[in-house]
Amino acid sequence: MTTTSVHTVRPCVAAFGQDSGILTVGGIPVDRLAERVGQTPFFAYDRGLLSQRIARLRAALPAGIELSYAIKANPMPAVVQHLSGLVDGFDVASALELRTALDTPVSPDRVSFAGPGKSPGELRQAVAAGVTVELESETEASRVCEVGEQLGIRPRVAVRVNPDFQVKGSGMRLGGGPQQFGVDAEQVPMLLQLLARDDVEFVGFHVFAGSQNLRADVLAESQRRTAELVLRLADHAPAPVRYVNLGGGFGIPYFDGDQPLDIASIGAHLAELRDGALGSGLPDARLVIELGRYIVGECGVYVTRVLDRKRSRGRCYLIVDGGMHHHLAASGNFGQVIRRNYPLAVGTRMDQPATERCTVVGRLCTPLDLLGQDVELPPAEIGDLVVIFQSGAYGPTASPAAFLSHPAPAEVLV
Repeated sequence: MTTTSVHTVRPCVAAFGQDSGILTVGGIPVDRLAERVGQTPFFAYDRGLLSQRIARLRAALPAGIELSYAIKANPMPAVVQHLSGLVDGFDVASALELRTALDTPVSPDRVSFAGPGKSPGELRQAVAAGVTVELESETEASRVCEVGEQLGIRPRVAVRVNPDFQVKGSGMRLGGGPQQFGVDAEQVPMLLQLLARDDVEFVGFHVFAGSQNLRADVLAESQRRTAELVLRLADHAPAPVRYVNLGGGFGIPYFDGDQPLDIASIGAHLAELRDGALGSGLPDARLVIELGRYIVGECGVYVTRVLDRKRSRGRCYLIVDGGMHHHLAASGNFGQVIRRNYPLAVGTRMDQPATERCTVVGRLCTPLDLLGQDVELPPAEIGDLVVIFQSGAYGPTASPAAFLSHPAPAEVLV
């Protein structure tokens, strides 16, 4: 994969800009940014690109479709605070993410708490906060009711549904077939009967069938089937449905051959659902799209410094001070079946042609610590900065940071 030749600059690289051959993030040359941060490796997220991303989404999504940010994609507090003024709500999956969301100006009734295996303590915090608890099992439902009685608070709940269909083309399937996520669609009516007997505020449903999908037609079909499923289940609801989380699954291009998602097409289809089946069948429901990776993924980079340069039996190796312990996804060990390189560049040599093929590795004692295999790059020397793009989502918090006890990477929003 060639990512740095001055003749073949990929869009994700061009989005960050250059200054005298040095990559810029938030308008700051990456070498100067490294001095400002005070260390390498680090993750840097571009505030302007985040705002532009939301603006493009708003332009494509029809009025009446709310936008929720899934904090799991990037829970850095500064990022979440910035997005709090741009999105309609947050989705959280842990007590710490819940506290991060509650520290923002976003109202608790615009925060949803999803994920299997919520502990009794987490459920207690969620009920006390007044957020929407998305129930993933009958056990969670009974625990939430018990917590509500103990606290004297009527819990706000929705049911997360494991749909009776699968989404093809998703990087990770989160619905259809047996799943740890959600309540099987055929079991939801029985759970709704139980909720009708309890003192809870039932608001609606959440259906999330898959993630990292680049095909607009597949996503549209999933949304259509989700709408049909929710309308069927609404007949069993103990109260009018006021909340429908249609999930997300919007993918971003990582590899050669990946094409950007046609967001305009998805927006047009959502408008049809809003004006058709969902609008007429559930006129009081808030319609929500929940996105994480699609919002932040292309707005961040991982920056690591070359510590050594060596040749081994004809192959060039650049050994950097970062690695898979910081960025597991870029190493190929976070969901890739066949390993492929993330877009990668020598950030301090952006104006030089790619004339050398090198393999970029970290300093962990495992051959899995691979950040770029046989990548065409400008000749890099010790001290140069290697930059990995598409790193705004599932970076440090999705990586085994304690492996070999190297220092954690810094994170900055610029």
